[in-house]
Amino acid sequence: SPKMMEDKVFMSFTFYSTILILKMYVVAIITGQVRLRKKAFANPEDALRNGGLQYYREDPDVERCRAHRNDMENIFPFLFLGAIYSLLDPSPAVARIHFFIFCAGRIVHTIAYLLRLKAPTRSVAYSVAQLPCFSMALQILLATTPYW
Repeated sequence: SPKMMEDKVFMSFTFYSTILILKMYVVAIITGQVRLRKKAFANPEDALRNGGLQYYREDPDVERCRAHRNDMENIFPFLFLGAIYSLLDPSPAVARIHFFIFCAGRIVHTIAYLLRLKAPTRSVAYSVAQLPCFSMALQILLATTPYW
């Protein structure tokens, strides 16, 4: 509704959520390109279409690109938590910090995963991104406890 489009917190949440979804699409496209380049397909029908059943196989480079599995485990919960958190009427500045930290952490996590950056870059990025999620979850629980 137009009223939601005036809500600074919801608009910030929408912006960062959209960036994260676009990042997931980019990773999926990269995965597909690496599959084609390495001729390593997850399904026999794709292998047959691209040279034969010998290409129905796993490849470590393709598996590394599949960072979107980890994204799904983290971004989908963020989408739920962020949407509900937005309804709690938090400070727009504090909410923006929550959304930005999560988004930046996930982007760094993906870059670290795809480029094989030295440890502990990826795990630090993962952990930092979890902080705003735990914060939002705690605030949601505190706000909803009287109704359970």
